[in-house]
Amino acid sequence: MKLFIAAGAILLVILNGLLLVPAAAGHSMLIAALALGIALLVLVFSLLGGKNDSTTPDVQTATPASPPPAPIQPPPIQPPAPVANQSEAEIVAFFALLQEKGRLIDFLMEDIARYEDAEVAAAARVIHQGCQKVLQEYFSISAISESQEGAQVTVPAGYSPNQYRLIGKLTGNPPFTGTLLHKGWKTEFVKLPRIISTDRLPPIAPAEIELK
Repeated sequence: MKLFIAAGAILLVILNGLLLVPAAAGHSMLIAALALGIALLVLVFSLLGGKNDSTTPDVQTATPASPPPAPIQPPPIQPPAPVANQSEAEIVAFFALLQEKGRLIDFLMEDIARYEDAEVAAAARVIHQGCQKVLQEYFSISAISESQEGAQVTVPAGYSPNQYRLIGKLTGNPPFTGTLLHKGWKTEFVKLPRIISTDRLPPIAPAEIELK
């Protein structure tokens, strides 16, 4: 487009120059008409060129931006290895004490139907002594009611339902009076060995092997 405008401008200059030459005086009308036509063409091309420039956006070759660096991913957090429940492990440890001191597990897992009553009674005495030592050493056990079983006792108002179990016909409001069937037991503290963590439940008693 600019090339045509430049060429038209040059022709206009040439035609205007011819008007100044005396030899071309007889063709002045023709030269003027040609100059007018060329001038109109130059004007049209100028308008078209300006319109195209205003509507066509400049296209610039954009330099592709370098991709941002990948974020540093933190190392995955590994879940802790599964461990046995602490309370379950401590229950097993308590049974281990009863087995160690009184052979209670041996007695309970044995089929005692094939033994005589005297043999069972003799074993029960040993088991009683050993398990009693465990309770005395690791628990502080005392009776809930100090009265003798079979005596008349009174349950006061505001009693704790988990310490007194009322059996029979219950009418009215406390205090209640009745016969003591069982004195009940309670403990003030427990000092069993604490197990922090373990990947499996501890054994109640290891297998014993005699080497010869």
